[in-house]
Amino acid sequence: MPELSPSTIRPGHVSGLFATDRGLFLLPSRIGVDVTRRQAIGFISHAHMDHAASHALALCTEATARMVRHRLGNVTTRVMEFGQPQEIAGHRLTALPAGHIFGSAMLFTEHEKGSLLYTGDFRLGPSATAQPAELCQADYLIMECTFGHPNYRLPAREVVIEMLLETVTQAIRRGATPVISAYVLGKSQEVTKILTSHGIPVLQHPTIFEISQIYQASGCELGDFRLYEGRPVPGCAVIVPPKPLAPSGLPGALHVEKIHVTGWAMDAKRRQSAPRDHWIPLSDHADFDQLLDAVEQVSPQAVFCTHGPKSFVEELRQRGHDARWLA
Repeated sequence: MPELSPSTIRPGHVSGLFATDRGLFLLPSRIGVDVTRRQAIGFISHAHMDHAASHALALCTEATARMVRHRLGNVTTRVMEFGQPQEIAGHRLTALPAGHIFGSAMLFTEHEKGSLLYTGDFRLGPSATAQPAELCQADYLIMECTFGHPNYRLPAREVVIEMLLETVTQAIRRGATPVISAYVLGKSQEVTKILTSHGIPVLQHPTIFEISQIYQASGCELGDFRLYEGRPVPGCAVIVPPKPLAPSGLPGALHVEKIHVTGWAMDAKRRQSAPRDHWIPLSDHADFDQLLDAVEQVSPQAVFCTHGPKSFVEELRQRGHDARWLA
């Protein structure tokens, strides 16, 4: 194991099990958990850059390791297979599927002072590309709660998929190029798989195409997709990163219909920012009801919430849970 570097950890901790210092650390080992600056040992739940860093030793799944190396260079990794406990720095650590994106993992840790489940970004229910989340009971739960407000009760997945397919199909019938805005890693690949599974071929922006090649090499087949080479192909959807297109639209395309695929589609202000575009509420995060369901399934002594509205803590307290905001 790499030598642990000095770390200043604030005293706020739970039974000596974890603490925070501009990020989450397991105690007493000081293993960083989704800490975004280099650590001697760091667990990376998935390869989105707000959860990853070039640690001296990164603990993650094989798929995440490949994507981290693509994004950060030659990072030394120790692969964690789902459901297979490993003894690391005095902790018994187990990676569990998170259902967020391909390769994403929750972290279950068992220590003499208690058990802890850290969800990272997660989603309950099916995914086109990610293994379904597997929760377990734990003494303490640290969970992301991005959509921890009742406004974010998303429609049923099958309804959302039908919305996406209908929107894309109708755009093609009108002679337009459906241009879908989606995150480069995760959402773009899931949307690709959904479309190709229903007979709609996909062209991808180069940065998305690079990630999709890693998915394919890691065993996650995405179907009929190709690189967008500067001109649309009749009958194909185009997927691009979530950046505003130029006023002229997509280079090479005369008639474009823009489609935003995100859980934030439930936000009226977001929709008003581009009222002529299509908004599809497909998310890779747990919605409000899934967050509540997760707490019930884990049945912890205490819940610590991150990355969401602090009002969700009060919501949990009103439901009888010992809930706190993790600074």
